[in-house]
Amino acid sequence: MMSSIPILDYSKYTSGDPDAIQEFSQELGSAFQNIGFASIKNHDIDNKLLERFYATARSFFDLPLHKKLEYHFPELHGQRGYTSFGVEHAKDNPFPDLKEFWHFGQKDDVAITEGFPINVAVQELREFNEMGMKLYTEFLKTGINILRSVATFLSLDKDYFTPFVKPGNSILRPIHYPPVQNAEEGAIRAGAHEDINLITLLASADGKGLEVLNKAGEWVAVNNNSESLVINVGDMLDRLSNGVLRSTTHRVSLPTAVYAKHSRYSIPFFVHPVSNMSLNCLEHCIMSEGKKKYEDISAGEFLEQRLREIGLM
Repeated sequence: MMSSIPILDYSKYTSGDPDAIQEFSQELGSAFQNIGFASIKNHDIDNKLLERFYATARSFFDLPLHKKLEYHFPELHGQRGYTSFGVEHAKDNPFPDLKEFWHFGQKDDVAITEGFPINVAVQELREFNEMGMKLYTEFLKTGINILRSVATFLSLDKDYFTPFVKPGNSILRPIHYPPVQNAEEGAIRAGAHEDINLITLLASADGKGLEVLNKAGEWVAVNNNSESLVINVGDMLDRLSNGVLRSTTHRVSLPTAVYAKHSRYSIPFFVHPVSNMSLNCLEHCIMSEGKKKYEDISAGEFLEQRLREIGLM
């Protein structure tokens, strides 16, 4: 029974050795098939850039609420700019999550071409915008490589996902979970949920709380640090693979008394494809599972459906 998530060595993929690359793909696919989560060490995200971005993200979230709300645009449905505390909630959970966040998307030229919202710029913190977009580029590069390994595991062309995600609607989300004081019964920092997208990459979080639900119904703590990236399967990849790869329930729990007075920060990167990508179950995955588990749908249709369910649209 899962008591921790597996730690894989990303340097196998970047080594250039075909056997090592194949071994990494099989290890990653097996982790996604059995658990839905993996941690990779020796990743190529710049840790110094991460540290600097965390610092400027704290500066943004420290701004007065009225100033932050100047960067909230309801017509964007939370897909770019600022979303305030207590707006988003997990699917089927009436309690709002105890967090506020910001969304970076594709560079504006790509966004305009693909019909995505353009980014919102914070006037007070130019470095927030600049470092956020640099980090976005690094995460997207790593996300594409991870999906190449997934494609290999699923017996697809290694670049099956690339034309869908390179210009896709991926999102970088710096999150602030404020100190918890007198939380309503049933409230939680992030309610139990599965991610919407293909895969999620999570850099080191400033504070504990991420937990994954194992097959026995037990919550298992995930401890990630600057030396690793936690990666998990989202619902879109679960659907496409007909459940071969698992989108696993996870949450961010309330802190214990010792940590309740402190904020928590995290920076997940959600890898989304272009809207017209088909999420119809792959035929060979249907054959391996014995039946088709999901109805046909496009990535854009599925995203809109889920945004409504979590209160952003």
